[in-house]
Order: sequence, then structure tokens, then C-alpha cells
Amino acid sequence: MAIADDAVLLREGIGQILRAGGIDVVASVGSAEELLALTEVDEALDAVVLDIRMPPTHTDEGLRCLEELRRRGSSVGVLLLSMYTTAAYAIRAMSVGNGTGYLLKDRVADADTLVRAVRTVASGGSVVDSEVVSALVAGRMASNALDSLSERERDVLTLMAEGRSNLGIASALHLSLRTVETHIGHIMSKLDVEDSAEGHRRVLAVLRYLGRGA
Repeated sequence: MAIADDAVLLREGIGQILRAGGIDVVASVGSAEELLALTEVDEALDAVVLDIRMPPTHTDEGLRCLEELRRRGSSVGVLLLSMYTTAAYAIRAMSVGNGTGYLLKDRVADADTLVRAVRTVASGGSVVDSEVVSALVAGRMASNALDSLSERERDVLTLMAEGRSNLGIASALHLSLRTVETHIGHIMSKLDVEDSAEGHRRVLAVLRYLGRGA
């Protein structure tokens, strides 16, 4: 995997954490342009960790890099790091397809979370920071549809939006798989969003719903 961030110390820190977690870091670069060039010559990369705001404008270079990778047909897993719980950025990131994650930079200090997120996107899964999800849920609590959810359904919804599988939700909430599936069916019906057996589409549908008006 590779790391792209204009902050040298952060790149080195992320690299050390990932190597300690058993992940092979083969490159570390300071810009989105360098990362794009790297992916053209190293097709064996299975994941990249990419800062959203990098030179030259420090706005959305990482997002544009992700979109360009997908435009080129690359399926490399991309974990975006951000300082901000920006709903629009998270939804934009997840809209490009599988193997995508959006994590706050604060999570870098949590080695297990960072390593797990990289492995998830490398395998084609989805990851959304729990703090981003919580902000989206809080911003939509006035919605009649969200008001209709039970407390347990809200717990399930939050884990769904984070990208957890049904089995992962069952484990986190100490529920049976059948109970989780029932809750998800009720949630999708009440929120009037697309139900899907495919994890990423489910995450995106929920994020888009929660992001309305955010």
C-alpha cells in the first residue's frame, strides 16, 4: 500500500502504525499528483491512505484524486483522511464505489481502527467514521422518518452507515443475525431508501438520506 500526505511527520507516523499492524507500506508521497503517477507504475497496490486537503489548493485534492483513480478504472482501496466531519465530503467519497473509506485524522492515534480501516477498503469494503455518522444523524433528528425509528433501530442505522456488515452489527449490539436483518428491513422501509444486499450501496443510500439538508 501507499500513503499520500503533505505532512511528512504524519506520513511517517501512519507508516509506522501500519507496518506494526502487518501491512506492507511500499511508498510515501507528498501530493495527489505523485500518488496518481505511482498507481500508474505499480499496479500491485491494493490500498492507499490519502489526505483530502493537499497542495496546491488544500481544498479537495484527495477527493479529486480518488475520483480520477476510479475514472481510470482503478479498484485500489482508498482511505481518505480528513480533519473535518464534512457530510458532503463523506457522501462524495462514498459515491465513487466500493473500496472507499472516510476517516477523521484523529483516528490515526488508534492503531487498531486505522489498520482495520485499511484492510477493509483493500478488500473492497466501506468505512465511514463514526463521528461523521453521529453528526449526520444528529443533524437529521428533526426528521419525521428518523423520529419513527426505535432506539435500537437508530443504533443499527448508525452502524450501517459506518459500513458494518449485518454480522458486524449483530456482534456489536449482541443481537442475533435474524434480529439485525429484521431491524434493517424496518429502517429501510421507514426511511424509504433502497435496500440492498451489497454493503457499499447500502451505506451510500443511508448517507445520502442522512446528508439531506446537512
